Amino acid sequence: MNAKQAKDFLVQQTTEQAALEDVPLSDLEKRMMYSTESDDSCENPIELDAEFETQHDTAEYEAKISRLLHHARERLKEQHPERARDWDRSIRTLRKGDHYILVLWDVEPPSEHPIRDFLKPVGLGMLLAMGFGIAVVLALEYNINLDRFRKYLPAANPRLALFLFIGLVLLAVGGFHLFNRVLLGWFQRRAKEDKEPR
Repeated sequence: MNAKQAKDFLVQQTTEQAALEDVPLSDLEKRMMYSTESDDSCENPIELDAEFETQHDTAEYEAKISRLLHHARERLKEQHPERARDWDRSIRTLRKGDHYILVLWDVEPPSEHPIRDFLKPVGLGMLLAMGFGIAVVLALEYNINLDRFRKYLPAANPRLALFLFIGLVLLAVGGFHLFNRVLLGWFQRRAKEDKEPR
């Protein structure tokens, strides 16, 4: 299998997925999936890029194609496992070069349930806070003496202090990542609204 055959297969499956989902896919959008400068599987890539830029928003296109690619791969895995192996072989073939379709495949598709995904960490945080609150209430209600647990406190146990520190760092990094995703989504929505004619 060469790069052209690999792209033909991936584009065909993406086109079928677009038809199944009733998502419009223009000829230019299909041709853009062939874009590369590393071999002859795409004719005139510079002209193709210029034509594409005048008609399409790159971020929207990448999100749309990424979603279709991933849905097509899932469909093949469920319905035609042998074709799913062809998919994997096509991706491996293209990894040997520099192809735009790999960018589209590697882009994380936008979540189909952004509110649910956002609420998961919020719900986990609320559960942890409730658990801590219940522990405090029970300790006060039943007059539990915490002196016997003093050896488990970070000051008395350096290993526990290290684990707590690592946990807090991971929590901070996760919170920062989540904040960035929410903020990026908000900016993208605002930019899309600004582009729409009023």
